[in-house]
Amino acid sequence: MADLRERLDKMEEAIRKPAFRQSSGRANEVNYWIFDYPPERELEVRERIKYMQNKNAKGSEGFDLVVFDLYDIIIDYLDENNFLEDCFKFEKKKGLERIAKAVSNAMKINDDDSYIVQYIKDNTPENAVVFLTGVGKCFPILRSHKVLNNLHQAFVRVPVVMFFPGIYNEQELILFGEIKDDNYYRAFKLVK
Repeated sequence: MADLRERLDKMEEAIRKPAFRQSSGRANEVNYWIFDYPPERELEVRERIKYMQNKNAKGSEGFDLVVFDLYDIIIDYLDENNFLEDCFKFEKKKGLERIAKAVSNAMKINDDDSYIVQYIKDNTPENAVVFLTGVGKCFPILRSHKVLNNLHQAFVRVPVVMFFPGIYNEQELILFGEIKDDNYYRAFKLVK
């Protein structure tokens, strides 16, 4: 695997190409991509994404770069619905597994009409590239394959790049070196 900075440069170059923003990916699959990276380099990836967002804000790229931090979407939802403090209390009493299930049910994370999918659909302009971040921060409340599968059912008009702190080999995702998320993905590795 190439150096992370080199891969980030190639990723930035790839999304600027008009062909990247066409409605279908390789083999006419949906245009979903995963950019994997070592979890310990999270801050470097975040800095690059922020840099790209600021650069894109100038309007000279020909598309909107829209970044959705999945963790922030979850926290904002809980806060707006006055569930956040209750979640802290519930987690202390019942544990992380139970709170993860409760939050998942409240946000309909496992459904095609999940809050997250709807939020992304409602907040993405027509000519855009979507970056999904915060995957590692959301685990175990949100599984990356659920987001991609649900988005695939409802949202195919712009390319989506999920930033994954782990390893993706186009068959499975490995988070923290041990957790395998081996569900089927309709996503390609953006830069090898």
